[in-house]
Amino acid sequence: MSRIGKRPIKILEGINLEKKDNKVIISSGDKFSQVDILSGIDVNISDDSVLVTRNNDDKQTTSYHGLIARLIANAITDIKNGVKIELEIIGTGYRAKTEGDKLILTVGYSHDIEKVAPKGTKIDVKKNIITIEGSDRQVVGEFAAKIRETRPPEVYKGKGIKYKDEFIKKKAGKAAQVVGSGV
Repeated sequence: MSRIGKRPIKILEGINLEKKDNKVIISSGDKFSQVDILSGIDVNISDDSVLVTRNNDDKQTTSYHGLIARLIANAITDIKNGVKIELEIIGTGYRAKTEGDKLILTVGYSHDIEKVAPKGTKIDVKKNIITIEGSDRQVVGEFAAKIRETRPPEVYKGKGIKYKDEFIKKKAGKAAQVVGSGV
């Protein structure tokens, strides 16, 4: 049995769990998240904990056992604490601004790029830092990845949109290679 999957998951105060069809719905106030339950997995919800069990020992079912347990545990902590991802814009003339639930990026193209924030997320822009906050880790992460993909950082000057803690290893350009070759 999965060591991760067999551990009971503690339900934090103020969090409500409900099992409907093949989904577990985790909610607190206006925040909510849902985790799909895959075939062969059972979820038992009690007053203060959740226990994930499996019906059989098929290879696929055993691999899903720990996964579903951690997805439920992560959803509970994300709703309680929230998820925050920061992106940094680097480049002369590159900037971002918000208008309602839209993020408008000026990143070197002939036109501005508009990204609409998914429901349940909040965008904030201060100087060259874009902050995305929400209660669902997957939604916030996907939206951050879509913003980064607009202008990923390039390896020669480092210009573009990157995660705040991401390190971009820069390459030497042609001029640096010629000088270093001893020609």
